[in-house]
Amino acid sequence: MSLWSRRKFFLTSLAGTAAAGTTNLLAGARPTTDLANHSPFGQGAGKGQRPVMISSANGVHALGKGMDILKAGGDTLEAAVAAVTVVEDDPEDDSVGYGGLPNEEGEVELDASVMHGPTRRAGSVGGVRRIKNVARLAKAVMERTNHVMIAGDGARRFAVAQGFEEMNLLTEHSRKIWLAWKASNSFNWRPGTDSPEWNGKAAGKTRLDSDAFRGQLAEICGNDPLLAAHAMDVILNPPTGTINCLAVNQKGEISGTTTTSGLAWKIPGRIGDSPIIGAGLYVDGDVGGAGSTGKGEENIKISGGHTIVEMMRKGMSPTDACLEALHRVARNYNNDKKKLATFHIYFYALNKDGVHGSASLWRNGYDPNKRAKYAVHDGTEGRLADCAAYFDEASGGD
Repeated sequence: MSLWSRRKFFLTSLAGTAAAGTTNLLAGARPTTDLANHSPFGQGAGKGQRPVMISSANGVHALGKGMDILKAGGDTLEAAVAAVTVVEDDPEDDSVGYGGLPNEEGEVELDASVMHGPTRRAGSVGGVRRIKNVARLAKAVMERTNHVMIAGDGARRFAVAQGFEEMNLLTEHSRKIWLAWKASNSFNWRPGTDSPEWNGKAAGKTRLDSDAFRGQLAEICGNDPLLAAHAMDVILNPPTGTINCLAVNQKGEISGTTTTSGLAWKIPGRIGDSPIIGAGLYVDGDVGGAGSTGKGEENIKISGGHTIVEMMRKGMSPTDACLEALHRVARNYNNDKKKLATFHIYFYALNKDGVHGSASLWRNGYDPNKRAKYAVHDGTEGRLADCAAYFDEASGGD
């Protein structure tokens, strides 16, 4: 594994006193791609364009909805929320909104946050049941209350009072996958990867290899081999699917949102990073915005969204700032790849000039055979771009 050249990093990311002031933050080995010439990941400083929107890869088909709003002179937060609402409404996407994978009791719980750069306001909701469009609900908290966060049943009641429709969010597809997980007798949450008691073994995995379980899985999935394969995958690797979306208009105004159904099979009431201002989302209208998808607990511990924006304030490109956040995640595990391979995390960043970038902990995305990507819409069409990688190798996680 080659080390990231700290000398080249300083030459491209920082200048003068900014470089000197950041040296201590960046101490330690950095396995990643050489960014000396602003590699193909994201863009080099000063080469942005506006308007532009970026998101996690699962938003690529939805960014056009938001771009139409930007081109018409609409608000940047309305554009970002409009884009993610397309994904929240899609029952085929089991990472957010309607059809999201449930908690361990079979209840879908949603989280979301918004930040509006022009007015420096924010809103968020956590642990919301029976309300589909929680990005819009977080926006309602921002616009119609003097609060920033509302959680649990209080958030549901607030939504109903504001005219949001209640509905059953658990689709038949997601219900079958949940039943398969229950049948696997998996115990995913005890102890955590960062616990001294962690032994590197997935609880219940032996049962997954048994003929009895495979027969039960086939029955639950209606003898659909594709559904059974998907169920097996999410049992072994509980999804942390989320969508983060950032938008900047022609004037340089920037806003963002993050929305999720959270970690599949989570303990009821678990809140990840998505609704946490400064972690799953952070926007400063003077600088830019950043967000994350993946294992929220790891992002919360480093306040990743805020970290990235502050690194951009110091002069880092969005891509380099995302890599700095990943450096802090890896440092929490002393770069122990056995532990780090048990999860994935992505960061996304966009500055007010329209320069954007993204980085993932591992070179591969959630599909081990495909490069990690993020979505970009520069006014013409949505496309996928490669993420930079902190570890320039595929995750070896079980």
